Amino acid sequence: MSDNCFGGTGAADGYGFQAIDEFDKDRSPSDTDLYNDNWKTYYKALYRCNVFLSKIDQINWQNDNVLRNTYESEARFIRAYLYFEMVRIWGNIPLLLTPSSENLPQTDPDEVYTAITKDLLYASENLPSAAYSTVANGRVTRWAAKALLARVYLYYTGYYGKSDLVGLVTKNQALQHLEDVITLSGHGLVNDFSALWPAASVKNYAGEDNKEIVFAIKYTYTSDYNGNSDGNPWMVMFGMREFSYVPYGNGWGVTVNSKLWNAYSAGDTRQAATMIGIAEEAIPFDKINNQREYTGYYNKKYSPMSEFDSNGNVVSVVDGLGGNGFQLGQFQDYTVIRYADVLLMAAELGSANSQVYFDQVRQRAFKTNFISIPANQINIMKERRLEFALEGIRYWDLLRQGVGVAASEIAESTTLLSGGVSGSKTITAARIESTKGLSQIPSTQITLSGGVLKQNAGW
Repeated sequence: MSDNCFGGTGAADGYGFQAIDEFDKDRSPSDTDLYNDNWKTYYKALYRCNVFLSKIDQINWQNDNVLRNTYESEARFIRAYLYFEMVRIWGNIPLLLTPSSENLPQTDPDEVYTAITKDLLYASENLPSAAYSTVANGRVTRWAAKALLARVYLYYTGYYGKSDLVGLVTKNQALQHLEDVITLSGHGLVNDFSALWPAASVKNYAGEDNKEIVFAIKYTYTSDYNGNSDGNPWMVMFGMREFSYVPYGNGWGVTVNSKLWNAYSAGDTRQAATMIGIAEEAIPFDKINNQREYTGYYNKKYSPMSEFDSNGNVVSVVDGLGGNGFQLGQFQDYTVIRYADVLLMAAELGSANSQVYFDQVRQRAFKTNFISIPANQINIMKERRLEFALEGIRYWDLLRQGVGVAASEIAESTTLLSGGVSGSKTITAARIESTKGLSQIPSTQITLSGGVLKQNAGW
């Protein structure tokens, strides 16, 4: 939804991705349930959190209050994470903090943010204070809770124009949580930016539990067609359209805007680590006629991967591991929060070390070509675009600067190849402003509620 990508996909596919990309229901009028599966899955996850939390004191913890508080903190972190995703996507959602089958109306976002904040404050105070490396890989840490709390603070105060986070967290308190992560967590930057991404580094990949990963969603390759779904199938959307070229695997072709490639300056190692450049890497891509909104660029950070088998044939890495095909078995974790984000958030919030933190991120990116620039708000936001491009952060960074800012940055009028034929591509600022950057409430959910749920403006 940001200015970094187009909907892309196949030249003969439906236009649902364009409706999302352009904030325009008229691009695909029959798609009235664009997010219905997401809505259902979020509430299933919330139900599980609420059931556990409602029964936590029925468990015999054998007087181990640390263990009890850790489990409660983990569940409350997950609930907060889910609600933060939902309230940013839809803005207006029912809030359930206990297991319930009530047909509830949408809740004022302030109430949702209050619940999010209370959950994260609890987690940040009750999870063990040991270094991240002492916690089992995949479990929530105190440092993840503190970092997410700062992200919530920045988004809420920015998007809603408030001075603090629902009266519970001030700017200085949000900053202190980040300073705690920086000084106490043991997290740090990996030396080479490309090592964060398997397809960008291959054999030099730093691994799923490297020191920069503050929180990630875990995946593996063992999904099947019998309901075992532990893979990362959305990665397939970012692969080159129906085309593999070692180490990149094929996929459905969400395309990257060439403006992103051009936003990087000379010497910035993040450019080639972030995007697959068809021309720049001399890739003999021959599926342009199958691709909609072709730009010549694809997502490298979350590209499926391929390799040569013993006969020299190009196969999916998933197949080599014994998985059930590339559509089910993508296994790369989704990195939610990196240590680089902690540094840049702290710089943005006015740390006494803002310039040091800012320079650390840029020094890693430019290596010997590094030149220091002021750590001011404009430069920090530009740096965030380059550092976190295609990681699911840019859109929210735009919105928290104001809907008008997001609309002007995302608005687009260009010419792209679809099915090999040149055509116009337009995203209007008015569409983003009319929706306030929020997404479509699934029509099925409105119907099931008997009209208790109301559609967001602009949809």
